[in-house]
Amino acid sequence: MLIEQCAYSNRWRAVSPAAKGLFALSGFIAAFAAAQPLAAMTVACLVTLGAVAGAGVPFARFLRIALPPLGFLLLGCLSLAFSLAWPSDSQGNSHGLVVRWLPDGWAPIQMLGGRSVGALAALLFLAVTTPLIDLIALLRRLRLPEVLLELMVLCYRMLFVFSEAVRDTRTAQAARLGYAAPRLALRSLGSLAANLTLQIWQRAHALHVAALSRNNDGPLRFLEPEYANSGRDLALAGTGAILLIGVALGMS
Repeated sequence: MLIEQCAYSNRWRAVSPAAKGLFALSGFIAAFAAAQPLAAMTVACLVTLGAVAGAGVPFARFLRIALPPLGFLLLGCLSLAFSLAWPSDSQGNSHGLVVRWLPDGWAPIQMLGGRSVGALAALLFLAVTTPLIDLIALLRRLRLPEVLLELMVLCYRMLFVFSEAVRDTRTAQAARLGYAAPRLALRSLGSLAANLTLQIWQRAHALHVAALSRNNDGPLRFLEPEYANSGRDLALAGTGAILLIGVALGMS
C-alpha cells in the first residue's frame, strides 16, 4: 500500500517513534489551539513540510494519501453551510420547512476546516513516517490495552490479505477479458465482490485456527528495533512541538 511504502522508505524510518509521535501530538494540539483559520492552516503547512522536506516523502504521494480524507472533510464542511428550520409566526402557525444558507456565516466553517486540516496533516505525518509495527510497539510501552493492540495487528494483516485477493482476482478476470465491455465489467465486479467475501472469511478463519493450534493465549509480540539516538530525537521533536504550538498561539 502507498502509506506503507512511504513509511518504510522515508529518511526518518530510523527515528524513534516516540519522537515522531510527540511531534504529531503537538500538531494536534497546535491545530486545536489555533483561534484563527490562518493559524491552523499554517500549522498544517508546517507539518506537511516536515513530512515532505524533512522525511523525504514525495509530495505527490502525500497528496494522493490526503485526497480521500480531504474529500470527506469538504463534504462535512458543506453540510454545515445548510440549516433546516421550521419557522412559525407569533401565533404559532408554521410556515413549513425552510432551508437556510449559512445561518452563522462562513466563520465557523472556516475554523472547523482549518483545524481539521491541521489535525489531518499531523495524523498523516505519523502514518507516512512510521510503520504500524513501530506504532504498536510505542502504544504497548504507553500501556494501551492488549486487546486493542491485537485487533490492530489482525486488521493490519487482513488489509494485506484483502489487497492480495483483490489483485489476484482482478488479474484472473482481466486475463479472461472480464472488463472488455461495460456489461462484462459489471458482471465481473459482482463476481469479484462475492468471491472476496468468501475468501476473506475463509482466510480469517484459517488465521484463527492457526493461532489456536499454537496455543496462542497471550499477546502478539514482535521484535522491536533499537534506536541509537532516541534522546536526541525526543529533544528535537520537543523543540519542534514548542515551535508549532508557539506559531499557533502567536498567530491567533
